[in-house]
Amino acid sequence: MLGQKHITVIIPALNEEASIGRVIREIPKFVDQVVVVDNNSTDATRDVAEKAGARVIQEPRTGYGQACLTGIEAAGKTDIFAFINGSYSDYPDDLNPLVKSVAADQCDLAIGCRQENPNEARGLFRHQKWGTQLACLTIWLLHRYRFKDLGPLRCISAPALQHLHMQDKDFGWTAEMQVKAVKARQTILQIPVRYRKRIGKSKISGTMKGSLMAGYKIFYWIFRLAVSSKLPAYR
Repeated sequence: MLGQKHITVIIPALNEEASIGRVIREIPKFVDQVVVVDNNSTDATRDVAEKAGARVIQEPRTGYGQACLTGIEAAGKTDIFAFINGSYSDYPDDLNPLVKSVAADQCDLAIGCRQENPNEARGLFRHQKWGTQLACLTIWLLHRYRFKDLGPLRCISAPALQHLHMQDKDFGWTAEMQVKAVKARQTILQIPVRYRKRIGKSKISGTMKGSLMAGYKIFYWIFRLAVSSKLPAYR
């Protein structure tokens, strides 16, 4: 609990037994609920997550967005949702400024903009960086908002999230959320966060198929929302 705000952290996870325990144990103490959505893992992800203190929800339908949607539905009544990867590439401590910004009503959506440490192993592949830069440029050209990143570490108030009517069930989740927030005139903060090499192999950027599918869905949402009707203003 932060002030009077109930906070839920959602962690989509697929075969993250080597990392998920570390992520859960380092989540800030003011978080009320950690929901791990086990997205059809074939390893001990569920057991490790439960032993670390998380509530685990099984979701056999694959897809990052599907896992997020399932976690939101399972969370119950909460005031703030935060999202973090289960791979330990994000620093759980970096949830602090994001959650506190939303809890203090400084913004509706806080996005962690990844900053790599030159003294650590590279956390982002080159094609990830280039693809993200191109996506952010396209959002600027079509939606006139300058994003720095489409990273997974983020925090949003429950009413703001509900207003967005999120739909994407796989790789376009972050882009859909950010562009819809722009169209709904929500207040957005972009906060620098740290990033490092993940534990284990990436299921998306670590494969050619995953990278191509992620790129397709990201640009699908950017262009689809450019031609669709405006979202009602949030406030």
